[in-house]
Amino acid sequence: MVTLKNASGCAINVTGGTEVGHAAGTYSHYNGYKIDVSDYTCISSYITNSFTYIGVRGDGAPQYQSGAGNVYANEGSHWDITFYNCGGC
Repeated sequence: MVTLKNASGCAINVTGGTEVGHAAGTYSHYNGYKIDVSDYTCISSYITNSFTYIGVRGDGAPQYQSGAGNVYANEGSHWDITFYNCGGC
């Protein structure tokens, strides 16, 4: 998240992390690989202009992938981010 904040220059509002109610699995909120952040103009513009569109997820959420391999899915009210790589941490 620090890398995303620094690269985008946007404020980041975390709305979800490892709290109860998310699905389990290897790359899940439960295991600390996913986080949700508010969807607003600054961060949405950064994600859609900086990362590669990779199609829609099974639930219809458009997805973008960073050069590090992290996946950003727009779920409407927030971005669901899966971190496969910490981006140089």
